[in-house]
Parts: sequence; structure tokens; C-alpha cells
Amino acid sequence: MSTPPRDPHLPAAHLHPPRNWINDPNGLVFHDGHYHVFCQYNPYGPYHANMHWAHFRSPDLTTWEELPIALTPTTGGDDADGCFSGNAVSAEDRLVAFYSANRAGRWWQPVTTAESHDGGHTWAKRPQLLIPEPPAGTTMYRDPYVWQYDGRWRMLVGAALADGSGAALLYESDDLEHWIYRGPFHTSAAATADPVGWECPQYATFGDRGERGVLIVSDWTPQGGPSHVTVRTGHEEHGRFAATAPPMRLDYGPDFYAPALLKAPGEDRWLLWGWAWEARDDAWAHQAGWAGVLTLPREVTLADDGTVGQHPARELLALRGERALHSTGHITPSRPVELGQVSRAFDLTTVLIPDSTGTTGLRLVTSADGTEHLDINLDPTAGQLTVDRSHASLDPRARTGAYAVPCPQAQLPGTPVELRVIVDGSIAEIYLATGQVLTIRFYPLGDAPWRLQAHTTGDCGSDFAVEAWDLHPGRNPRQQPLVASQPRDA
Repeated sequence: MSTPPRDPHLPAAHLHPPRNWINDPNGLVFHDGHYHVFCQYNPYGPYHANMHWAHFRSPDLTTWEELPIALTPTTGGDDADGCFSGNAVSAEDRLVAFYSANRAGRWWQPVTTAESHDGGHTWAKRPQLLIPEPPAGTTMYRDPYVWQYDGRWRMLVGAALADGSGAALLYESDDLEHWIYRGPFHTSAAATADPVGWECPQYATFGDRGERGVLIVSDWTPQGGPSHVTVRTGHEEHGRFAATAPPMRLDYGPDFYAPALLKAPGEDRWLLWGWAWEARDDAWAHQAGWAGVLTLPREVTLADDGTVGQHPARELLALRGERALHSTGHITPSRPVELGQVSRAFDLTTVLIPDSTGTTGLRLVTSADGTEHLDINLDPTAGQLTVDRSHASLDPRARTGAYAVPCPQAQLPGTPVELRVIVDGSIAEIYLATGQVLTIRFYPLGDAPWRLQAHTTGDCGSDFAVEAWDLHPGRNPRQQPLVASQPRDA
């Protein structure tokens, strides 16, 4: 396959192979001094088919190396139509990957494994399926997540039940080989009219004894497929998860799905990556030769009040290069304040004091005449942060729309609101200091230098402080493109 010209929308700091399709992050594990990140990957084109596992590793979360493809479908085997999602664990001197074996004509995806004894360079698959059949009463079954707790191995599998509810099913094992089904770990409410399934269940515990838990699931519907990601907080009681608060959105953006967790070594810190799918016409992505990126790694926190927060991993500060701009001042409604130029990949922090009589925010201008722009605004009336990409691309094949994150601080007069915004090619990750996040894709066409503005529509004006750095281009080296052992038809 020939390599098309480099797409200007291709991110520089986010993980992705040089070309072709990726989706769910898989197999997040720390092993032998490296963070390992796998993901769903089609080595033959920028479309969802031929699912393999791509493989990256890093000693520090900033410098990444591409390793050979880890998992490849076996012709005529149980995974002949795709090595679908799952996770991995480090067990003594080996890596064990748990994944969903996909085969056409089988509605469930059995759980199986592969092992590596050389740090993930080569893999040997288990000769038979690990868990060949789903429990009775399930109508969807896939995406294992394995972790160790109190000396035992545990596994959640995403499922849908016959009553229309989503479920995370619990298994336990002493040796990673023999698994006992313990029943549903947690389920959603029954919904026969609008059934839902849970994909990619993830579970993190906090506290010395893991007495507090965070359950993350990706909602899938028979009508629309992948929908959004929800998080529940609570604790475990006798093999069941008891939620102590209603489910919340994990990410408020339109382009985030199937996140996966990894516990950082030697500390009580959880990391998370998600899949940011394309928000443009399929034909455009096919022409570009690639589709999908992983988010930057995030740290997941759980506050005493049960609030789940996300922030960029602290290691990402090392990606900052030259400071592109630093500006403070006062905005009035008469005209926006020009803050300066930024590159197509930058890391920005800002403090905004919203005007209680109107919206206050930043505009990323990507065309010379200003008609193409991405807006980030605080709305004190609604108590939210809004990200609007309605004018972010002059190409009608790009998706539009405005999306909001709850931001109660915006309703408090004179209260500063802190944001961190990381933009990289065609992806923006917007973080509130309080832990909420919104991920969005956008595709500017303008060839003029990008620049930032601060503005307000209120009568009183607003104070601001903004600082931005270019993302260092040398921190994410590219190795040889991933290749597969044999081509397969789409």
C-alpha cells in the first residue's frame, strides 16, 4: 500500500500508527520498565476490519516506540475475523493478553489469551478458548478486563442481558487459567424498549484496602452502536458493585469512547487512554490514509465526595517546547484581544474570570479572514463550559456542533475558572481544573498561522491570563510502520 502525503490533521503527540485504522486502546500494562499500550488496528486500510493488536511501549509516557503487531487473526481459528478488545497483565516474567475472539456468525466473542516471554515482541496464543461460552441470559458478550486483588485474579466481561440491561460480569481465578463465574458485578436498569450493552468495562480501586471503586463502561446500543462512556462510583459488597451516586459522563465530548485503565507502578495512581474517532466523512479519512487516535494519557482521581476527575498525566509537561505566548489583561465587549500565534500542536493553560452578563472565552482562529475558528466559552447563565466547532472547518465533510461541560464556578461572580487545553492537529482535549474533560475532533483548512483571541459578550468585561507552549515534536519518534504477517480482504 502506498503512503499518501502527510495529512496536516495527523496529530504529532497522540499515539497512532503512521497510517490505517485504529480504535479501542487495549492491554494497558507496565512490564519490565515500560508502559505498554496496545490498540485495535487494521494494517490494511483506514476502515474498521481485520482487527489486529498494534503495540507501543514507553519508559516515560512521552517517548514511544512501535513494536511489531502483537495479535493477528488466525485463519480458520476462533479469532479468524478479528482479535478484538481486552487487556493484559504482567505475571512474573511474562505478559498475558486477554482478548475477545471474533468469528463471523457467532454473536458472542469468547475470551481467550496470548502470552509473551520477550517483553511483547512475540506472542503465543492459547490453543483453546479460555472462556468459550457466555452465561445464560446474555445477548452480548465481549471485552475482558483482568486485574489482581487480594492475591486473586479477577475479570470483568462486558455484556447485555435479555432484559435489555447492560452488565459487567465477574469471574475469579487463582492461576489465570481456571476461571469461576461469580455473576453480574453490576448492571444497568432493565430497558426492554431501549436495550443497552456495556463494552470495555474497567474497574479501579482507591484507598489502602481498595474500599472505594470506580466502574467505567462504554454504552453500546443495538440501534446506534457505540454511544458514550459513563462512570459510576461506589464500593464492592460480596462480589457486587454498589453504586453510591448516579452514573455520570466520563468525557463530555462527542469523540471519545472505549477508555482503558492502567495502574502506574509503585504508586496509587491510575492512568487512562481513550479512543478519539474521526469526526469527518469516511471518504475523507480514506483519502488521508488513516483514521482514529488515542487520547493522551490521563490521571484519574476520586475525591472524597465521590467525584471522578481527570487531568493530563504529569509526565506530559515534558512535551512542552518553546513558550509560544504569555498574555494577561482585561477584555471588553467592543473587540477581542489578540493573544498571539500558536502552532498546530500546543499545550495551553488559562485562567478566566467570567463576565456574569455574557459569555467569556477563547477563540482559536485557523484562517486568515477569521471565518474558521474553534470557540471555548464560559456561560455563567447555564453554568457550563461550551466548546463549539460549528465554524471549525470550512469543509462540509467535517462534523459540527456545540458541546458543554458542567462548570458551576462560572455562575459565581468573580470566581476564576482554570482550564488546560491541549490541541494536536485535529484533536483538542479541554480540561477543567475541577477534573471534567471534553474531547473533540476538528479539521481546519486554513493555511494561515493559527492564532488565539480572548473575548467576551458581557457588559462588564473580564480578566484573563493565558500561557501556551508548542508541543515538542521530538518527543514522539516514529519507527518503521507496523506490518502484518499476511493480507486479508476487507
